[in-house]
Amino acid sequence: MGYAFGNPMFKGSLVALITPFKDGAVDEDAFRKFVDWQIEQGTNGLVPVGTTGESPTLSHEEHKRVVEICVDQTAGRVPVIAGCGSNSTAEAIDFTKHAKAAGADAALHVTPYYNKPTQEGLYQHFKAINDAVDLPVVIYNIPGRSVVDMKVETMARLAKLPNMVGVKDATADLVRPIQQRMAIGPDFCQLTGEDASVVPFLAQAGHGCISVTANVAPKALSELHTAWQKRDLDTVFAINERLQPLHAALFSETSPGPIKYAAKLMGLCDGSTRLPICEIADETKTRVDSAMRHAGLIN
Repeated sequence: MGYAFGNPMFKGSLVALITPFKDGAVDEDAFRKFVDWQIEQGTNGLVPVGTTGESPTLSHEEHKRVVEICVDQTAGRVPVIAGCGSNSTAEAIDFTKHAKAAGADAALHVTPYYNKPTQEGLYQHFKAINDAVDLPVVIYNIPGRSVVDMKVETMARLAKLPNMVGVKDATADLVRPIQQRMAIGPDFCQLTGEDASVVPFLAQAGHGCISVTANVAPKALSELHTAWQKRDLDTVFAINERLQPLHAALFSETSPGPIKYAAKLMGLCDGSTRLPICEIADETKTRVDSAMRHAGLIN
């Protein structure tokens, strides 16, 4: 009897989509083209308006519009997991109701940042979302940005609720996925948010990645996950090694500054961000240029 990979709702290479801007506004045409390109390149799922999509500086109207465009343009070809997180539970519920109405397949909810809830507070926040909207929820655990870490025990409690289907794990703790599998079971979807350690995460019971790098390297990352599922480790290791300098470069300054610049190099958008995310330093640009060439993405 083989190892049970499980039957997670989401797996493979999903992308934490950038939000293209033009003259300070959301560039809807560029975003639609970008969605099509991602799907054509083999991306397994789209995640609009997360941190990479600059959700903190989108107005609520813009946030909802980006979700609507993503769902409309995707047209059911791959799943859409809409970013709906907030450190206000009422606001998080409002975004989730909108995502469901727009036709998203699931919602991504970050652990509430800045107000530092207890483990019980985390449980009650996610339970309130679960109870208010019948839409699958992926928990986003990212202590580095939210300053709270959802413990395995809390996640296991939440996993008993009908809409809690998985986690985007950005703890950088490579013991965590196997602990969560053992506490919850193989069907609870485990997606890493850390591109650089995707292979060891998969080896420790992970199912996939919500990737920043996939904004510019969707085909290679889709191929990596397909190879992993086939246990073609030579291909996995080769792609992983080729992309390591790029993973590092894209986080050498606060994301999404570097990934927006990388996308500009490929002609995907104009590269602009919103303050307080500013234009990246010249040395960072040089590093991204070099890593993009090493990855074979530009000449």
